[in-house]
Amino acid sequence: MRCLVTGCAGFIGSTLTERLLSQGHQVVGYDNFSTGQDGFLLAARGHAGFRLVHADVLDATTLTASMSEVEFVYHLAANADVRFGTEHPRKDLEQNTIATHNVLEAMRHNGVRRVAFSSSGSVYGESPLIPTPEDAPFPVQTSLYGASKAAAEGLIAAYCAGFGLQAYIFRLVSILGERYTHGHVLDFYRQLREDASKLRVLGNGRQRKSYLYVHDCIDAMLLAVEHARDQVNIFNVGCDSCCEVNDSIGWICAALGVTPQIEYSGGERGWVGDSPVILLDAAKLRALGWQPRLTIRQAVLATLEYLRANPRVVAARR
Repeated sequence: MRCLVTGCAGFIGSTLTERLLSQGHQVVGYDNFSTGQDGFLLAARGHAGFRLVHADVLDATTLTASMSEVEFVYHLAANADVRFGTEHPRKDLEQNTIATHNVLEAMRHNGVRRVAFSSSGSVYGESPLIPTPEDAPFPVQTSLYGASKAAAEGLIAAYCAGFGLQAYIFRLVSILGERYTHGHVLDFYRQLREDASKLRVLGNGRQRKSYLYVHDCIDAMLLAVEHARDQVNIFNVGCDSCCEVNDSIGWICAALGVTPQIEYSGGERGWVGDSPVILLDAAKLRALGWQPRLTIRQAVLATLEYLRANPRVVAARR
């Protein structure tokens, strides 16, 4: 099958691209390299079935031309920085919602009928239902990122109804693992590498979050695409457990052999829009036979080991 992967040079996108190529698919990779890294595509570039398009999803003309003869679109390109949404309010709209509209229009123009979309557990806001199932009522949105992803989901569902598309919407928890380039593990590791005597933590450290290893995420997506048959298929993707930020701090500090003085900023939220608890109910996905291979602790430590072995990745995200 000939696939197009937006965000192909990113953390999840590059991992997905390699997996698709290994399964015999042809892949058109699409990325503007604003956050993606060329080094993540080293293996893909050596594959005869891979073609790279260096362009932005906001460039509708190039996007439409790149989708010629494509059969399936994996739309992963996005602004994934939840924390700073209020500092650039239009960024989430453009890179998450308008970009998704461009993808859908390019599909319509080229007659492409199937799309997988990387959404987020952030669309649930601060849900009163924990663990949160896919059919939980949508609350008032608490972050611009979550709002932009929810809007993109709505567009996809409407295009499915109006133009006969089939969609796979994946509401992801935070993903960890090799090629990880932003998030708390990187933030903590960078701080401790520069000064192991102290660690600044946003919030009170008791925020409870679920995480998932990147290859477990890819396994889930590909399994759902293979077996789910509804016109709009929505799946939570995450472990059946969560951890406190303090737990993650403990694992990281023990692995590094440091005992810093921890300075908390205070409050149950690390920033505006930060949900104190994120734990998704992934029973629907598990019913297909999916099980994560790594625990959250193992995923955190695998991420830390990757960062320690790849100082250029750490430096690149200043």
